[in-house]
Amino acid sequence: MQRITVPYVREARGAPLRPATWDEALARAAAGLRAVREAHGGQAFGLFSCSKSTNEMNFAAQKFARVVMGSNNIDSCNRT
Repeated sequence: MQRITVPYVREARGAPLRPATWDEALARAAAGLRAVREAHGGQAFGLFSCSKSTNEMNFAAQKFARVVMGSNNIDSCNRT
């Protein structure tokens, strides 16, 4: 089994995946998140983080959810 070394994107629903540049893939991801926030508000976004991540990574994830997306829907497996 080989590792995927480039991102893949679809042109339309049901279309086959095609290789893309990292810039294109990240721009599409950002546009998708922006579209959800604009259409449904920040509370339509949720984030789940992992307790095995560093404190810094969990802090950055929470800041992204709250400041960038405008959502308080944040959870993690820290309490399990």
